[in-house]
Amino acid sequence: MRVRTLVPLVVASAVVAQVATAQTAVQYKVLATMKTSTMEKELNESADAGFRFQAVMGGETALGGNEVVAVMSRSADAKPRYAYKLLATTKTSTMEKELQDAADLGYEYRGQTVFKSAFGGNEVVCILERDKDAPSERRFEYRLLATTKTSTLEKELGEIGAGGFQVLGMTVGKTALGGKELVAITGRPKP
Repeated sequence: MRVRTLVPLVVASAVVAQVATAQTAVQYKVLATMKTSTMEKELNESADAGFRFQAVMGGETALGGNEVVAVMSRSADAKPRYAYKLLATTKTSTMEKELQDAADLGYEYRGQTVFKSAFGGNEVVCILERDKDAPSERRFEYRLLATTKTSTLEKELGEIGAGGFQVLGMTVGKTALGGKELVAITGRPKP
């Protein structure tokens, strides 16, 4: 008797799962370039088609050489609502200022990587996103920590964490001034 009751439930669950999967299909777009200016342009062109940023990585690809590679996605019902800004610099002090300037315009941190660009050498690259539908008063404050020692990073994170900052992303890369540095980007909603 129990087996007869279970069979219809299993079949009904499989049908519901199939319908749900069909409704939540996701389309992906992979962007890859050796120039950071090209990547920002392609991010925004994809966003105009309803795609949203998902991930970024810099490095040497099999055929493209040193590239920054980003993955974008969209669902069937996606509407264009995002804009992107890409920050790239060899100086970590410059990155913190540029992050805050962009945040004051409504952009929020979404990802970071380090890659060797065609013109800039080894650069820390940050992807920022602005939701055109978000309230304009929503703003963030960012702090960038860069150090060659993990013990220093832990100490600095402890100090900044006491002020409510959370780690948003971290990379290890060779930068112009610091050599091989741990670069952590932290943020918090503006008080």
